[in-house]
Amino acid sequence: MSPAFPVSPAAASDDASRHARLYVLCQTAGWTAWTLAYVGLGQLQRQLTSNEILVSVATNLIGWLLTHLFRIFINARGWKQLGWSALLWRISVAAVVLGTMWTVAAAPLFRYCYTGTLPVNITLPVLLVYSVFNAACIVFIWAIFYFGYHIYDRYRRSEVERAQLAATVKEAELRALKSQVNPHFIFNSLNSLRALIDEDPARARQSVTQLANLLRYSLQSGQLETVPFEEELRIVSDYLALEQVRHEERLRVRLDVAPETLGLPIPPMLLQTLVENAVKYGISARPEGGEIAIIARRVGGALSIQVTNPGTLAAPSQAPVRESSTGVGLRNAAERLRLLFGEQATLRLRAEAPALVVAEASVPLILTRA
Repeated sequence: MSPAFPVSPAAASDDASRHARLYVLCQTAGWTAWTLAYVGLGQLQRQLTSNEILVSVATNLIGWLLTHLFRIFINARGWKQLGWSALLWRISVAAVVLGTMWTVAAAPLFRYCYTGTLPVNITLPVLLVYSVFNAACIVFIWAIFYFGYHIYDRYRRSEVERAQLAATVKEAELRALKSQVNPHFIFNSLNSLRALIDEDPARARQSVTQLANLLRYSLQSGQLETVPFEEELRIVSDYLALEQVRHEERLRVRLDVAPETLGLPIPPMLLQTLVENAVKYGISARPEGGEIAIIARRVGGALSIQVTNPGTLAAPSQAPVRESSTGVGLRNAAERLRLLFGEQATLRLRAEAPALVVAEASVPLILTRA
């Protein structure tokens, strides 16, 4: 996945300005150095006339202009986003075209400068082919340097973004882990267990086992990206059994789970977070209590989970969790889903009449995180 990190307009503008300044510097320095080297080599072979020097400078100015226009074309066509395999043939064709244009544009200058006759073994077509080949090689080398820098810069930025993503994932996982072990839930469970010890010792022992299972799973799940839905459902059953000790007949549970969903992957503590939110806002807040339903289906390439509880939503229905819920646990769960599965994963709250709240999560079956 490619998660996405928003870039501010100011940062994007600064980055574009930096690239523009670097391009102007390299373009000017590169063509100046090439012109000086070209004239210097010519001087070593023989004494160049002033006209020949001017023609050499003018010819390289044409090359500077053509490569600058080539850069505009590259940006317009989005070539900088391509890989080497897609670029090489495009660069080769562009080099031949620009080499031909360069030869045609420089031909009048050479005609003005050259006053002698061609050697016997060199014809005009051969000279033209040589000029096109020479110019195409220069453009090809220019393009290799130009695209090489941008591919390296793109790779460097992707590495930075990957490091930022890894840090964000670890931070989100830490927040999720902290929110999993709810101290209020542990305190309430211990109080309920204390009362059960005298009333129903067998159930008290069972509740201690369920609490231990829940705490162990909560601590171990921080090391995992996904777990089978069946395992998460088992832990949620222990959690609900502990809550039923406290709420008694005020808490009723209904499971509607398709068998084919049990082996599907789910981020650990996702269902637990949804159910805990339903108990807190749908059962504890209502004297008459109510029913919590867990519904799981496989829909296309995703696991669809719905947790319903009695209650109402102050925010508009169909709103994303991060906008409509004040629960830290739900916001952490939504963020973790986004980091692991990208925009394909969703976690939403919606209100259904009469007085019913539905928390719905859609979990893709394939991780998209890098």
